[in-house]
Amino acid sequence: MADSSIWDEILDTRHVQVLRTYIERWPRRDKAPEKVLIVVVEPDDEARNRCPHCGNKGVPVEFDVRRWRTLDVHGKKCFPECRLPRIDCAEHGKITAKVPWARHDDYFSMPFEDHSAWLAAQMPWTKASAGLRITWEALANIVTRVTADAPALAGRLDGLRMTGIDEKSWGKGAEKFLTVVTDHETGKIAWIAEGRSQESVTAFFDQFGTSRPKLLTHVSADGAEWIHDVVRAKAPQALICLDAFHIVKWAGERLDELRRRLAAELRAAGSDDQAATLGKGMREIRKKPQNLTAGQRTALAGIARDNKQLYKGYLIKEQLREALRARGAHGKALLAGVIFWAVRSRIPEFAKLAKTLRRFLPLIWNTLGHGPSNGRAEALNAQLNALITRARGFRSAGALIAMADFVYGGLCPDSPY
Repeated sequence: MADSSIWDEILDTRHVQVLRTYIERWPRRDKAPEKVLIVVVEPDDEARNRCPHCGNKGVPVEFDVRRWRTLDVHGKKCFPECRLPRIDCAEHGKITAKVPWARHDDYFSMPFEDHSAWLAAQMPWTKASAGLRITWEALANIVTRVTADAPALAGRLDGLRMTGIDEKSWGKGAEKFLTVVTDHETGKIAWIAEGRSQESVTAFFDQFGTSRPKLLTHVSADGAEWIHDVVRAKAPQALICLDAFHIVKWAGERLDELRRRLAAELRAAGSDDQAATLGKGMREIRKKPQNLTAGQRTALAGIARDNKQLYKGYLIKEQLREALRARGAHGKALLAGVIFWAVRSRIPEFAKLAKTLRRFLPLIWNTLGHGPSNGRAEALNAQLNALITRARGFRSAGALIAMADFVYGGLCPDSPY
């Protein structure tokens, strides 16, 4: 029998007995045969013939030889090999016995899977799978299994108080969307699922529970009214806030509509040069005043001189931004002034903005009084974009969800090395 204590350390596994080792030579096209290390093992008396579900010992009824891929040894693929029984469990019937070095019905050892998942969190999956000498699909399955078993997953919703709910597109097509719930206190993913429907958000609240004394939910303001309905039904104690970024975006969209209308009127009147000037001024009217360059400030001054209506719309937009920045009672007073100004401006596009602001006024007040900055949710959105880009696109929503949970949900294990 080989020295079990040494192999315990090499295999990073307890309750295993090493019987012998040998080298196999696997043929390869146009190359010398590949040397593969086979380590013949068996569970010790304590771990032998255990049910993978209840852990009780069962009676072995039949045997099969099985191998598991584990971490390479000196550059050679290594496989523990075991004469694995099917046992008769009193509770679960006939079932393949548990082994201490791998998950049930898996063909990779747990140290190999932990290291593979760690690599997948550090580099593109194509490179990670090539370095590990496994397929992309095998790596995706490994990440999914390790994520499901991560100890941090079970208690991730404990103590959750401030959340952000948003939708995230991960590919082309109306069906390729994710629902992402951000923990505003940590900036990490609290929950993520495929889809953009009421069912996906309902599933989060069913898992989270509705008995919390307080839950402040920060919701994207773009077409997310269906989310409001779910939150009110599943967590009536929650304060619903709209994120400031999308509220200002409403004003920016109305300003773009105004610019396009004015440019069309100028072209119809034969003033093509002035219409072209409005087209070139898009950046000036979209950026924050403090971010304008000297040339852009000059261009904005030209708009203020030549097109009073467009400049007034720009000022209303910036006053709305200032109201959301001020917060509290001062922010509410500024918001009331913005709505009054938009109505009295006699600009149809901004009258439409005032109507939208009045419609969502209680939720915007929640934002001004209680809501955290949506910066963490927007940062997480950018990080997910970077993750998709790094992977050159994901082939399934499940693979992306597992990787997002891994990298930005605090579930990634340390490398066993």
